[in-house]
Amino acid sequence: MPHAVLDTARNFLRSFIRPCRILVAVSGGSDSMGLLVALHAAIAADERRGFSLAACTVDHALRPQSAREAEDVAAFCAALGIAHRVYRWEGAKPSTGIQAAARNKRYELLAEAAGALGADCIATGHTRDDQQETVAMRVARGRSDGAGDGGQGEGYGAAGMAAAMLYGRRIWVLRPFLGLARADIRSFLQACGVSWTDDPSNANPAFERVRVRARIATSQGMPTPLCNGRQRAASSARAAALIEKRIRVHAALVAEISARHAGEIDDADWRRALLTVASVLGGRDHMPARATVQRLSQFLRSGEPGRMTAGRVVFDRRASGLYLYREVRNLPGLAVGPGGQGIWDGRFTVKSGGSAVTVAADASGRLWTQRLIDAGLPTGIAKRGSMVAPEIASADGAGVAFGEAPAKVEYHIPLYDTFLPGFDRIMADAVAVSFGRDRYPAPPVHDVLIEMET
Repeated sequence: MPHAVLDTARNFLRSFIRPCRILVAVSGGSDSMGLLVALHAAIAADERRGFSLAACTVDHALRPQSAREAEDVAAFCAALGIAHRVYRWEGAKPSTGIQAAARNKRYELLAEAAGALGADCIATGHTRDDQQETVAMRVARGRSDGAGDGGQGEGYGAAGMAAAMLYGRRIWVLRPFLGLARADIRSFLQACGVSWTDDPSNANPAFERVRVRARIATSQGMPTPLCNGRQRAASSARAAALIEKRIRVHAALVAEISARHAGEIDDADWRRALLTVASVLGGRDHMPARATVQRLSQFLRSGEPGRMTAGRVVFDRRASGLYLYREVRNLPGLAVGPGGQGIWDGRFTVKSGGSAVTVAADASGRLWTQRLIDAGLPTGIAKRGSMVAPEIASADGAGVAFGEAPAKVEYHIPLYDTFLPGFDRIMADAVAVSFGRDRYPAPPVHDVLIEMET
């Protein structure tokens, strides 16, 4: 119903801790046009002073009509007095995985636009329909990690998209319309006399989402999330507490767990905490697959000493405890030019100073072995952990430990550094602190939005 759309926009503005400038991502489709019109009307009502809007259309340049559609949005925004920019995806496009690549590029360009237009956050028009499709796809795939924006966490992937998501550690993306049906938004636009554009790719069965949408339309029931936002946030909070209490990470290289807790893998939140830290140690942007988790759980339940590798991480169980570290194989090299930046092995961000540096694994382990031994780790664990540390060499070939000149090195957390769901922020903060990182930026809205029902 039209009033539900306006009410949602008003409630969204009330959820902010303080008024700000919002960048609305507008493709020209009904969902994003509805969001733009509703927010503009709510702000015009002067219910809360200090809010302003900007808008951005990302032209993916995948269809001949896309440039004209972006121009139409620009004209519509101009008529409303809303600052608008078009960002175009230039260059060659991938032959496979085009939707995922387009999505990643879209957020990259939206973040760039937000900076250029002075916006404090980004709002997108994702709806309840999008949420149902996302949950259905994850259920069909048997996904347990929720990778790619629903949030990571074994057993909780089907929580669906988060109502708030931090992109690139720098800007929050908010989805106020997740509780609204697309049909209601279109009714609202029709009542306002506003038209929209239907992207023909939304009817192309070559794409998984389109096929899932068709199945949902002809099915009797809708897919049900395994948990809602509040449940997911509560799980994340408990997992965070378990990370802080039970896992000690040494120099971002080795995680140590007491023998007492190593086998308690049937506790879902503890399993999630352990697998999250393991994924971070391995430089992975996703959790282990379900079959791997099952094998790992069996190994840990046994209580027997031994080693098992999963997701590039060695689970080394000894009488003194369980130790996790990156396996010593397939470790890459990296060259970073003067004033440049690169990510080594998915684990370390290396920023060079005034001269070029190279990064490789410290095969000798000489830089960190003694430090890890001094921290109380067994000698064998300390040696293996040291061999997967980055060794930074300056132009003159002198090796130095990470964190020292001639480069600044910070741990990279691919699981959260690109897409961090709001309901996982507490756990992400616990992980970041464990690896010597600052906490993630807080969202601009109260938890009522972050933990909203999905």
